[in-house]
Order: sequence, then C-alpha cells, then structure tokens
Amino acid sequence: MEMVDLVQPGYFEFTEDGMGEFAFCAIKGWMDVRASHRTPMLEFSWQGVSEGDELYGRGKIEFPTPDYGEGQFFIHCGDESWFKIERES
Repeated sequence: MEMVDLVQPGYFEFTEDGMGEFAFCAIKGWMDVRASHRTPMLEFSWQGVSEGDELYGRGKIEFPTPDYGEGQFFIHCGDESWFKIERES
C-alpha cells in the first residue's frame, strides 16, 4: 500500500463518458476506458505525469465482483504492476 500511495492516496475514478483519472505510485494520469461486454472487465489507455515527465501506457481491470477488481498497469516501454481496487462506499 505504501508504494501505491507514494505521492498521494492512490485511486481510480471512472466516468460515464468512458474517461477517467487515477493516481498510482508517483503517477497522476487520465484514461480513455473501454468496457468489455463479454466479461466484467475494463481496458484503458492512459497518459500522465510523474515528477514532470510525461508517461503513456495501457491497463486492464477484471471484476470478479461489482465492488472489487484486480488489474494490471503497463508503462509504455517500461515497468508493469499488478493492483487491486475496491469501490468506496
């Protein structure tokens, strides 16, 4: 959890128009989100900044339940990471 909340509390926020934003480790970013109609999953491309550097990537989140997701986060030509999210009540 310390790494996810490195600069600010980590979060993913999705909007009904297929966009979203997130804070993850030292990255603040914005997403273009696509929902799968076959499985409970979201895929997204993203752009963001980390310590003044622009970053880009992609990711996906699978939802075993409507309130819990397990995802993978990729930085273009860089690192990747697994994460878990839960809906706030």
